[in-house]
Parts: sequence; C-alpha cells; structure tokens
Amino acid sequence: MPGRSKKTAGSNGEVVQYTTLKVRLCPTPAQAELFEKTFGCCRYIWNQMLSDQQRFYEETGVHFIPTPAKYKPGTPFLKEVDNQALTQEYNKLAQAFRVFFKNPESFRHPKFKRKKDDRDSFTACSHEFESGPTIYTTRDGIRMTKAGIVKAKFSRRPQAWWKLKRITVSRTKTGKYYCSILYECPVKQPEAVVPTAETTIGLKYSMGHFYVADNGAMADPPRWLKRSQEKLEKLQQKLARMEPGSRNYEDGVQKYRLLHEHIANQRRDFLHKESSRIANDWDAVCVRADDLETVSDRSGFGQFRELLRYKLERQGKPLILVERYTPTSRTCSACGALQEKVLYKNRTWVCPECGTRHQREVNAARNIKSEGLARHCA
Repeated sequence: MPGRSKKTAGSNGEVVQYTTLKVRLCPTPAQAELFEKTFGCCRYIWNQMLSDQQRFYEETGVHFIPTPAKYKPGTPFLKEVDNQALTQEYNKLAQAFRVFFKNPESFRHPKFKRKKDDRDSFTACSHEFESGPTIYTTRDGIRMTKAGIVKAKFSRRPQAWWKLKRITVSRTKTGKYYCSILYECPVKQPEAVVPTAETTIGLKYSMGHFYVADNGAMADPPRWLKRSQEKLEKLQQKLARMEPGSRNYEDGVQKYRLLHEHIANQRRDFLHKESSRIANDWDAVCVRADDLETVSDRSGFGQFRELLRYKLERQGKPLILVERYTPTSRTCSACGALQEKVLYKNRTWVCPECGTRHQREVNAARNIKSEGLARHCA
C-alpha cells in the first residue's frame, strides 16, 4: 500500500519520492516475544525521558532530553532489544517538543504513554555497512536487527532501485503484526497539469452519500461495508448484555475487535480505489476545507482528501481547497445570488432570483468547483 510522498528536487530533473509498503508479519514465538519486549522498552524509555525532561525543566528552566544511553547501565533489559528502536523514541520525543514549542495552540504537550491507550509499535532505521544494510527484504520475509529474518506476506514488491530507509513494526488489538516499510525512490518530476473547467471536478462532502460531485455523480460506500457495520452494531448489543470478565464476554470482545479491524480494512480499500479513480480521470479536484474532526460521521473523508492529494501530486495535478466558510450551499450556481438561509433538511431549493431549481448538494459542489478554479487561476 503506497503511503504519503515527500518530494525533493534533484539536479537531473528527478525528484525523491517516499513510498510506504505495508506487509503482514508472521513471526515465530521467539520473534513475537522480542517484539513485545521492544514495545515495552520503547514505552519505558519514552516515559523515562519525558519524566526527566520535566524534572530538569522544573529545576533549571532549561529544556533538555536525556538520550537512551543514560538508562542502559541501570536497566539491562534495554540491551536485549534493537538500539535503533530506542533511538527513534528519542527522535520522536524531540520532534514532539519541537512542534509543540513552535505552535502550542495546535500541538499539545507530549504526554506519558500507557499500555492500554497507545498502539504497540516501534521504528528502526536501516544503515549501510560494508557487509550490507542492517534491514532488508528477502523473497518471503524481512531481515531485522536482533529478530533475524521474519516471514512476511507481500501484496506488492518494491522496485529494484528503491532504497529501504526504515521500518515500523506494529501490533493490532487482535494480535496481528504488521510492518510498514518506507522506501526512497527517485522518479521523474511530473509536468504541471493546467486544469480547465472541463477537466476539473468539484466534490461536496455528504453524510448521506460520502460525496456528491458537481456533475451529479454520487459515491456511496459499498453494500458490504454497510452490512459489516450492521453486524458490528448487533455485536455491540450482545456485549452490553454479557457479564464483563466472563469467558463469553472475552470471546465477544475478540470478535468485536476482529470485525472492527475488518471494517477499517474495507473502508481503507474503498478510499484507495475511489481516490485512485478520481486522480486518474480528472486533472484537478476541488473540495472544501471542512473541519471534519467536528463531524460525528466516520466515513473517512479526511483520509480521502489526503489520499487524493498525494495521488494527484504524483501526476502533477492539484488538489484545490476552498475556504471552509464559503457559502457554497446558499449560493445559486446559475446566477450567483446568495440566499439568507437554506434548510439542510431540504434536498432541493428554488432560487428566488432566477427560478432555477437546485439539488442542494450538487449545487454546492458546482460552487466549490467554480470557486476553486477562480482562486487557482487568480
């Protein structure tokens, strides 16, 4: 599964693109035990460094984060895991403080990690030596420091010229292990595509249809996703009637986690396929920059926007964001008249100025497209 890309221009017209592939791991019991130790050590070192940073700041007023090397003499179990995983925890904590100090209104102060609240994961970078890289892939696995070759299931193989930069091993609530592999790959810089009205599409977020396009097209999540969500609701009702701590309750919780994970995978598959289709069919996409964190709907439209962004970017196409407070639903796309109020429960409305009958969400999508193109071409 390709991830977000970050591009840096080169001297020969090429750019460096970063791609992430996610694979399923099948570790042996010994390797799984090592992973669990590494998760715990990463959580421990994070909390120790954060605690000492807070104490040092209270005593001196100076920001300072100790390195993991300080804690190894007194905690021998830290030497049992990959040192790179501990170093990355230091880098993550330092980065968390950097963004917090830069913009404390948008980023919160780093907090302590708890096993029940945080996802189990660790990151390790690959280093090149004369004997070869410290981390590399094989025909049916991934070679890691300390763990050796861990069997893996690849849904997609990297190209020969891609360079492995780092890996992130994670464990889901259902007990499955995954590895996200970050690759650096040089690609030819795409030529910028100039959008036109005919090759641009406007999308309006819709709680009823996921999105509505300016041409009247609507994207509804697949039926199988809705059926899975209905099963999840029934399972939640059964769990509510069970006695917490009982064997049936624990079995029900595991079924709930498995189904929840299955739904997340189904939704992710739908988002990737839909975003790829739109990015390939259109030269530009206009959407409104809605704050989706305040919306109770969990359709994943925010993730959909990010997928669209990097997939369009890789083809030299723009994702055009329109100001979130633009009155797209209250503006007539035919004559431009602004209405004082449009009831959102009404699917259609008639413009009192020109008499045009509008489907509310289609009209909003058309205004998003026209506003986006006007700002992009200005």
